Amino acid sequence: MIGFRHYLALGMTVLVLSGCSLFGNKDEELPPAELVKFKQTLDLKKAWSAKLGKGSEQLRLSLTPAGDGTRIYAASQDGVVSAFDPEKGKRQWRNELDVSLSAGPGIGENLVVVAGHDGDVVALNAADGIEKWRVKVAGESLAIPLVTTDGVVIYTIDGRLRMLSLFDGRERWSVEQDLPLLTLRGAASPIVVGKTIMVGYDNGRLIALDQETGNTEWEAMMSPPSGRSDLERLADVDGRLQAVGQDIYASGYQGRIASLAAESGQILWAREISTYVGVGADWNNIYVSGDGGELIALLRRNGSDVWRSDLLLRREPTAPTSFDLTVAVGDFDGYVHFFSNVDGRPVARVRVGKGPISGAPVVIGDRLYVQSESGAMDVFFVKQPKREDAAPPIAEEAA
Repeated sequence: MIGFRHYLALGMTVLVLSGCSLFGNKDEELPPAELVKFKQTLDLKKAWSAKLGKGSEQLRLSLTPAGDGTRIYAASQDGVVSAFDPEKGKRQWRNELDVSLSAGPGIGENLVVVAGHDGDVVALNAADGIEKWRVKVAGESLAIPLVTTDGVVIYTIDGRLRMLSLFDGRERWSVEQDLPLLTLRGAASPIVVGKTIMVGYDNGRLIALDQETGNTEWEAMMSPPSGRSDLERLADVDGRLQAVGQDIYASGYQGRIASLAAESGQILWAREISTYVGVGADWNNIYVSGDGGELIALLRRNGSDVWRSDLLLRREPTAPTSFDLTVAVGDFDGYVHFFSNVDGRPVARVRVGKGPISGAPVVIGDRLYVQSESGAMDVFFVKQPKREDAAPPIAEEAA
């Protein structure tokens, strides 16, 4: 089932599906799962919060915080990009760009890069926020820009991936894939493993490219289209990709979750689980929010079930994020839910603003950063128990 705030793009037309109303009587739809009461066992604290700018009006944009160890960067839909001190949240710089933003920021090589609805790509100096260059590409980007040592990777919703120069934004190379007539609104943000860029396409393929040349190294079919209608054949790889060591974890809508070898694209294991938000990972498990809202933990080594939770059914959960000893997931009502990564029990719940949370929470250092579509950002940490003072040393007896 597609959530009521998830979109389909058909040619130049955008269709909004309200739950399953496309398939039956809207009165027969099941409501989102109600929030259950539980005893909070996670000592979660708010470090600081910030107002980033105007809200994004439920457009499901890819605007999520990023950090480089020195500053935290965040952007709002109305074109405001800010940098914050990670400890206390003091704003260090702010730049109001005259563009409507849809993705970012991507960071690296002393750059902060954001992308806009109308094809604008803007690179700022990470130290002071001063604009270094601005270029226009054809197409909206809903994928976070990827900044590598070779350039800035921009993926637009028309299926084109571009490598831009770090110095002036000039296009170095581009590749594209043919897309089906009907696709979900969204895009998987590219990731880099070594010198290889991984990107998921709306035709169900995961492709690995050499970042210097753009040449294809391998490709794998994540979600083979099946069915008679365009709707049944939706097979987008729109969700978050994850890399742990040399293993890649990817997922597709109406398809499967798979573990792949980064160097060859060989599928190590696969499970038939549909999601449009992607996966989270730690060293032991893979976490996924199914397209109906079920939260599932799988063993990373073979994909077998660890636990499942139905507490977020039809609440449009984000991709899960591993945080401390928990899994953090946002929902359509601005709540962030924390589950034990051992057995899936709820251990905490907080609310960030009043707008939906469409981007997965982000871990930077030992803190969790959550941006809602209301334009608010909250920062959380887990308070660790105090360690007992060590016993004083015992003096040796005199001889």
